[in-house]
Amino acid sequence: MNSILLVSALTLSLLLGLLAWLSYKKAKGSQIPTAVLALLLVFASINGAISYFIYPKADAHAYKELVWQPLVPEQIEGILAEGKAVFVDVSADWCNICKANKDRVLHQAVVVERLKDKDMVLMRGDLTHSDAMIEAYLAKYQAYGVPFNIVYSQAHPNGLVLPRVLSIDDLLSALPLRG
Repeated sequence: MNSILLVSALTLSLLLGLLAWLSYKKAKGSQIPTAVLALLLVFASINGAISYFIYPKADAHAYKELVWQPLVPEQIEGILAEGKAVFVDVSADWCNICKANKDRVLHQAVVVERLKDKDMVLMRGDLTHSDAMIEAYLAKYQAYGVPFNIVYSQAHPNGLVLPRVLSIDDLLSALPLRG
């Protein structure tokens, strides 16, 4: 565990413990100013936020090994005919859910390993700026925004649309098993 994260966790525990103890004392009638409790709560919140931002969320180096190609819907049928699967990720730089999906799911080592399979083709559509071709592709699935993720495979030649908020389990269960 990262030493800064360890110190942060210990500090957060101390702040929350002190807050709980002082709240208990105040409830029992001690003269503890409410401002002290509020200040401890603010410090604990700041500490928690800092811990969140320094905690390593993903294996970014593993994710960089993935080879993405631009989304070209016309190529999907041919790729499936070759016996391969296709994972499509349509996102945008301004999309917070898209960023969370990347941090919590797509950048995780277990997912990266499955996506690196030689029989998996990765396509990315970028809607940071309007793109008529991508918007028409989304409309075909009655999806009018990002994020949009879909897996095409022998089992799902028309595609299996995934939930907007991805989970590792949802994605891994949609991907075909390695042969």
